[in-house]
Amino acid sequence: MSRNVVSLFSGGGGLDLGFKVAGFNIIWAIDNNLNAVNTYKKNIGNHIIHEDINKLNLNSIPKADIVIGGPPCQSFSLAGKRDVEDDRGQLVWKYIHIIEKIKPKAFVFENVTGLQSAKNSSGEKVLDLIKLAFQDIGYSISTQVLNAADYGVPQKRKRVIIVGLKDGKEFIFPKPTHSEDGLRLKKYISVKEALDDLPDAVNNENDLVDYVEAPYNEYQKKMRSDGEISEHFIPRMSELDKYIISHVRPGGNYMDIPKDVPSERIRRLQKEGGHTTCYGRMHPEEPSYTINTYFNRPNVGCNIHYKENRLITVREALRLQSFPDSYKIVSTSKQGRNLIVGNAVPPILAEVIAKQLINYLD
Repeated sequence: MSRNVVSLFSGGGGLDLGFKVAGFNIIWAIDNNLNAVNTYKKNIGNHIIHEDINKLNLNSIPKADIVIGGPPCQSFSLAGKRDVEDDRGQLVWKYIHIIEKIKPKAFVFENVTGLQSAKNSSGEKVLDLIKLAFQDIGYSISTQVLNAADYGVPQKRKRVIIVGLKDGKEFIFPKPTHSEDGLRLKKYISVKEALDDLPDAVNNENDLVDYVEAPYNEYQKKMRSDGEISEHFIPRMSELDKYIISHVRPGGNYMDIPKDVPSERIRRLQKEGGHTTCYGRMHPEEPSYTINTYFNRPNVGCNIHYKENRLITVREALRLQSFPDSYKIVSTSKQGRNLIVGNAVPPILAEVIAKQLINYLD
């Protein structure tokens, strides 16, 4: 049967890549970020358009069997008005309006876990309103928080997934294939298992590097490409940051930083606690924490390389997100590059969801 997909808020195409590997045919995509659109074209296809979805004529979106995408979450404080014509960022309702117009057999909606607790100005839970809106237009809804590490991604990344089906069936989410203890399931893929076949990182961001050793495991084999590796350059750091991270042990954080470091923020963190991944160094035997859009900074998340005294490279971040080494980023800026990586859905997680969805379509 036909498995045509329309992709909304596509970014660099993490969801799309997973669906493509699972055998789906992505016929149309949209994003308002030009760097993401150019990256998508480089890796997935020219069927993406660069446009603000609020200004789009919805009649121009082709009919499809499945719609996928994750609207940006900044609009949740406004979301309760359920006014799909309001262009002030209520992109969740725009997504629902598009589903109503296209009437796909199924859709996959992805978002941050903060969606679970978000409320509108009337105190109503946004997630409940979203579910009701989908049900009102004829879909049975299944919602679950999935952790990417449970499905073979070397990263503890939790996301809310909503799957809607048109024919009244209930979507059953795929069972985890991996676990922290490795009992009855495969053990989580660790940072070291994900990264330790990569060659030494370089200083010049335009330099390409070759593999110098064979892959050590199945994950590395899955990630590898035939060509040279791009994006494997060391992020720049101040001398103070270099001093700071040299003291952080594997699995450690700001508590390892010496008292002589001139930073009020570090003093406050050491005194009050919280933000446990801040100034964190990855533990070699565990998956990474969530790769965010600031993985080129030591003070926003756990971004220090598990072994070397540096931050992870863009290529290492892509590996931890489960993007293949053949994936190339096209961006006019460093932060633009990091946004594409940090905002993406891990393709392996997307593929697992897509394969499960096939059971409901055939």
